[in-house]
Amino acid sequence: MSVALAVVLAVILLAIVVTVIRAVVVIEQATAAVVERLGRYRTTFSPGLNFLVPFVDSIRDRIDLREQVVSFDPQPVITKDNLTVSIDTVVYFQVTNPKDAVYEIANRIAAVEQLTITTLRNVVGGMSLEDTLTSRDFINGQLSGVLDEATGRWGIRVGRVELKAIDPPPSIQDSMEKQMRADREKRATILTAEGQRESAIKTAEGQKQAAILSAEGAKQAAILTAEAERQSRILRAQGERAARYLQAQGQAKAIEKVFAAIKAGQPTPELLAYQYLQTLPQMAQGDANKVWIVPSDFNKALEGFTKMLGAPGEDGVFRYEPSHEHVAASRPEEDDESVAGWFDTSSDPHIAALVRAAEEVARKEVSGPGVGTPSLGSPVPPTFSGQPGVAHPVPPAQTPPGEPPQAAGPEDPTQQPAQGRETSP
Repeated sequence: MSVALAVVLAVILLAIVVTVIRAVVVIEQATAAVVERLGRYRTTFSPGLNFLVPFVDSIRDRIDLREQVVSFDPQPVITKDNLTVSIDTVVYFQVTNPKDAVYEIANRIAAVEQLTITTLRNVVGGMSLEDTLTSRDFINGQLSGVLDEATGRWGIRVGRVELKAIDPPPSIQDSMEKQMRADREKRATILTAEGQRESAIKTAEGQKQAAILSAEGAKQAAILTAEAERQSRILRAQGERAARYLQAQGQAKAIEKVFAAIKAGQPTPELLAYQYLQTLPQMAQGDANKVWIVPSDFNKALEGFTKMLGAPGEDGVFRYEPSHEHVAASRPEEDDESVAGWFDTSSDPHIAALVRAAEEVARKEVSGPGVGTPSLGSPVPPTFSGQPGVAHPVPPAQTPPGEPPQAAGPEDPTQQPAQGRETSP
């Protein structure tokens, strides 16, 4: 009896352990368990520790509540322009109601796949190939909306649908590649032409600016050259004008000096006749002068010249009578105010000093009596002796004060008139 009792106790203890093990259920995180009691839906266990009634309750299915990604095989789809394209799709979905996911649909994945293919064909069938290739976002939005609405009663929420690949037929791909190549070549040609155009425009602009600047520089250079030439000619003309004026003044001064010397020397008609005869050969020195004739009325001309320059003395001889009018020397800058600036030497003190010294010497020579030259008021003119053609002044005889000077006697050979000449009118 004791052995049989021990066996029974062991069996009972084993049954209790098995029952306890079957009654305790642990559900993992993000997982839900659908529990049935005697074949009917009883409840849904949430993650954590749960208890079952042994031999009465059972777990029908464990549902993953995480978002799942399912990639479907490429499916052929006909577009609106009767071209077949192969489209790969990826569906992101999540189970939100484990009970409906177990009891409302037998195969969730297959149902989502078939619904995706059907909806994709409906959407792409109304679009052309070009629209299909360029409207991925539109197709994704249409598929997500239709799938989410259809799978809601299955306890499934479709998060998003993506088109992984859209592959047109090989012939279409070749044509598309040729078209894309042509488009790229076209764009490259256009860009090259645009670059050449911009380069030509920039080059032309640069040449234009360079030409403008060169023309401006040439213009300025020509203006400056012309202005410099003008100033040079003006200064040269002013210098020549001043030089001619000074030359004329110098000639006038020379004539004035010669004339003053002649006046101071008191020449006789004999000396004037002699000088006249000495000048006649010089008049014939020209290349065109071959023969010259002394005029027959030479004595008459000399007589008239003597009468014009002199007055008859006590001996009947015409002698030079100096003028008692004093002619003051003048400077060219005082003759005309417009030429005063020609002789401005203020910038060169040395030249100014030289000019002042020369003016002072000229003023003394013109206004004051010279050495060996009688005063203008002397009543006795000088006489001449010596060789012909050379005038030597002979000092007058000393005369007592108050007595008139005595004329030279005939014994003075210098007072004898020239033979064959008339000395009186």
